[in-house]
Amino acid sequence: MNYGIVFGGASWEHEISIVSAIAIKRALKANLKFIFVDANREFYLIEPSDMRANFFSSKKYKKCKKLYLKDGGFITHNIFGVKSIGVDCYINLIHGCDGEDGKIAGLFEFYSLKFIGPRLEASVMSYSKVLTKFLALKCGVKTLKYEVITRGQKPNLSLPYILKPSHLGSSIGVSVVSSQKELDYALDVGFEFDKEILVEPFIDGVREFNLAGFMSDNGLELSIIEEPKKDKMLDFNQKYMSFSSSNSQEADISDKIKDKIKEAFNRIYIGGGFDGAIIRCDFFVIDDEVYLNEINPNPGSLANYLFSDFTSSINRLANSVKIERKIPVDYKYINSITSNKGKLA
Repeated sequence: MNYGIVFGGASWEHEISIVSAIAIKRALKANLKFIFVDANREFYLIEPSDMRANFFSSKKYKKCKKLYLKDGGFITHNIFGVKSIGVDCYINLIHGCDGEDGKIAGLFEFYSLKFIGPRLEASVMSYSKVLTKFLALKCGVKTLKYEVITRGQKPNLSLPYILKPSHLGSSIGVSVVSSQKELDYALDVGFEFDKEILVEPFIDGVREFNLAGFMSDNGLELSIIEEPKKDKMLDFNQKYMSFSSSNSQEADISDKIKDKIKEAFNRIYIGGGFDGAIIRCDFFVIDDEVYLNEINPNPGSLANYLFSDFTSSINRLANSVKIERKIPVDYKYINSITSNKGKLA
């Protein structure tokens, strides 16, 4: 199968998406085309040999072929007309805005592309940390208590707490506040990236576990459960500067806790309507109870390091993806009116 890796985007997480795409080039053993979305939301076809971070930072990508979207997929324009780039299934690897907020999903669905990634509604619900809380409630999955503040407001929770921009991932703009003297700076950092901040209790030393999975024709397929190494919290560097070379191992926890984590993931995946996507959920375990921390609808490098055979997993997922059925429009209603009443202006 020929895959089209779509990455970049007009996002705070633009560079992380580039790193993810480079990691996928190594992890996914298949025919790959790389479609780069620059900060101006223009599409470029990148040669696999040019998939290096400095190729994008130096703007060399601007010399590559520009791509255009039409029904069924991306095309190039030349003096002889238009030509399809020959992709069977696209993979949405844009992190944050554009990729996880529903824009790309809506665009791909509108143009009837076969793609791996969250659909529009699932994107919207998981992109916002606040809406994720409501989704978890709907699915019967526990979350930590929280409050939401906007600029000019202060948290009411007891210290220490953690501030998270509602619409960002990758731990960007996240701060742990242990004293009142740290609060103003943390708020300035958070509101630099978002107009809404989620506030949760900070639990030092809490155990955190990651689980990825997808729905194929074989049912729900799950990765190993990982307990990521972290310091005070799982920050940007620990999340994204090492994932491409990560050698993950199954977490050392009881079967009872594993089953609870898997059940919570199942509820989120099914209840959130994530069909067609490979997602990763991050959980806290407190007193043997499982709490959803966050949903990663486009996880870094698609969480390939959590799967024993990533390529086979992607192939099974791609083969199970269905393109939305087109609604037939035959104008019978308008024709019946015009035939009965003369004409309709």
